[in-house]
Amino acid sequence: MRREPQAAAGPGRDARHLHGLLLDAVDASGAHIGALYLLGEDGQVLFMEAEHGFPAAIARAWSRVRLSGPVPVAVAVRERRLVWLADQEDLARSFPGAALALPYHFALAAAPVHTGDADWGGLLLAWPSGQAELTEEQRRVIEETCREMGTVLREAALIGQPVQARARPRVVSRARGRHLDPDAGLAALDCLNGLPEGYLALDLEGRITFLTAPAAELLGESPSRLLGERPWEVLPWLKTPQYEDRYRAAVISQEPASFTARRPGGQQWLAFQLYPAPLGLSVRITPSTMARDPGHLMPDPMPPGGVTADATTLYGMLQLATTLSQAATVQEVVDQVADHVLPFFNAQSLSIVTMESGRMILLGSHGTVQASIEQFNEWSMSEPDAPSAPGAPAGPVFYATPRELREIYPPSADDGIAACAVLPLNTPVRTLGTLVIGYERPHHFTADERATLTSLAGLVAQALERATLYDTKHQLAQSLQASLLPHRLPRVDGLEMASRYVTATRGMDIGGDFYDLIRLGDTCAAAVIGDVQGHDPTAAALMGQVRTAIHAYAASGADPGQVLTHANRLLIDLTPNRFTSCLYVNLDLSRELLDVASAGHLPALLHHDGDVRLIEPPPGLLLGIDPDAAYEAARMALPPGGMLVLYTDGLVEAPGVTLDDGIEDLCRRLGRFARRPLQEIADALLEQAQSAGQRDDDIALLLLRSAG
Repeated sequence: MRREPQAAAGPGRDARHLHGLLLDAVDASGAHIGALYLLGEDGQVLFMEAEHGFPAAIARAWSRVRLSGPVPVAVAVRERRLVWLADQEDLARSFPGAALALPYHFALAAAPVHTGDADWGGLLLAWPSGQAELTEEQRRVIEETCREMGTVLREAALIGQPVQARARPRVVSRARGRHLDPDAGLAALDCLNGLPEGYLALDLEGRITFLTAPAAELLGESPSRLLGERPWEVLPWLKTPQYEDRYRAAVISQEPASFTARRPGGQQWLAFQLYPAPLGLSVRITPSTMARDPGHLMPDPMPPGGVTADATTLYGMLQLATTLSQAATVQEVVDQVADHVLPFFNAQSLSIVTMESGRMILLGSHGTVQASIEQFNEWSMSEPDAPSAPGAPAGPVFYATPRELREIYPPSADDGIAACAVLPLNTPVRTLGTLVIGYERPHHFTADERATLTSLAGLVAQALERATLYDTKHQLAQSLQASLLPHRLPRVDGLEMASRYVTATRGMDIGGDFYDLIRLGDTCAAAVIGDVQGHDPTAAALMGQVRTAIHAYAASGADPGQVLTHANRLLIDLTPNRFTSCLYVNLDLSRELLDVASAGHLPALLHHDGDVRLIEPPPGLLLGIDPDAAYEAARMALPPGGMLVLYTDGLVEAPGVTLDDGIEDLCRRLGRFARRPLQEIADALLEQAQSAGQRDDDIALLLLRSAG
């Protein structure tokens, strides 16, 4: 399928400037790892544009971060604040998923890069663990770097040459282009070659950049075969997760690490001691009998007669499994698979599709344009009996070349895809769809890669099955709830209005929040907002009954106190032990008056001429507690142009924030937005509430403004 256009390969002047700022920040703050993330065009994904100090496997796995995800840099950008994690315990407490995928000792800071209202990305720095807090100097460096980066990105965008987010991060280092004095280098090599143990150097990507003759002899390979390669990729007996993990641990934590390994075909054991260096790791290799600290060496993890799976593969699969376990919707599954699979397998496009009535239905994709989907639909309808259609294979199918692909799908010649893996998403009961991973160049699928991709399809199928069930139930719940709320508000002369209802971020439960506007005359209306206790079908059903009853009592001419009194008695008769908060407001626009009664609900807000005041009538019990409860109304003026705000607690509640502070913050936000049109105000209030983090409750919001 045709790919979307990719960013240019070479860095421009502004990108190089950003890379220099990143390296300056690493040096000035004393960090050993740094990364710059940029927001993609859709504003939903952070791409690692450049990095310094990350092992290659970790940089690849974290090259795409969803802005909504529970990841330090995403939280920093989303909430526009500095995130500081002093050690692994801090990381596990705040970001358990990330801690599981990065089980190493280090400290981390993530900060947003923004200018004014524009968010550009985030800066991430890491240090060896050991300091409880950032120093003032480190904070200053981070703040100034983020400010300068934001300025560079803003100015580049203003002249029409924005810095594009890259699909894969660029490795930046000041060491590139440096050369040792040849005589000094030869003297050092000659000195080390005279020692019985072996020495080698690994760069930050795990490749051997230097080794001595004794090291090559101990490893059993020629220096030309080893230089420029990762040891575990050249020497099969080192290809185990434990060995590569020791390398990553030393790089990330900047602490020495060690292990022992047995060479094949004999009983010789080698001891490897890894020491952090400015540009990677220094490694000392000795026969295990010469090891000075054997108590810290790892036992041989290699099973007899075989090799365990590649550490990078296991690392990537572990991270994907962790994130998929948190995906609740089909879209989240698609996003997480694309974020992890594309960079991990060096692929360029991904689609998750299903077949319905002979046509391919796209559930989600990355790197694929709609024209390709439509082209496949046309072909699948004209060739319904194609035995190996890439949309519905009987088992995993791998096409390594354009020629192979064109044999079963001729339109692929126009799509820019040269190879692809087609993986059915099977569960024990049914096939949910197909995962298609595309490459822009021919790609030979090794046996290990085929096995990994097949296992990947199983993980995705399980997550997709859970998400499909979630989506179905959630849609039913939302449909039921929407049917119980007013489809549209009545028109009242001289009154502008806006309403919003947003379900909680997580969960399929049905809430009991409700609102209503009841037309009582040409210039009179009643506004109602409330919240029934619970999140279940009973709460939703009771909400519908309470709203209907209040509507009937209001239409009969009852005053606010009487309306709540009647509704209270009805609620006790209908469902004992279920409580409801409610705020009822009569608006008389011709007389410019408000009559307000409350049953334990949050106070309404009244904005006029830049001032915001709380409307707090005499307090009343929640509906459903005492059948003899009485409710008093309070009368106050409604000035021309005054704006009334009725809301439920989901708008002001947030983790770690008191209710009073939440209401105070809402007043401040209302003051900033008050001059906008009412619909824009409603959207702005919701946007800020939702950006504050995970919400556990629904939001109902009703805005009313009298003609000025």
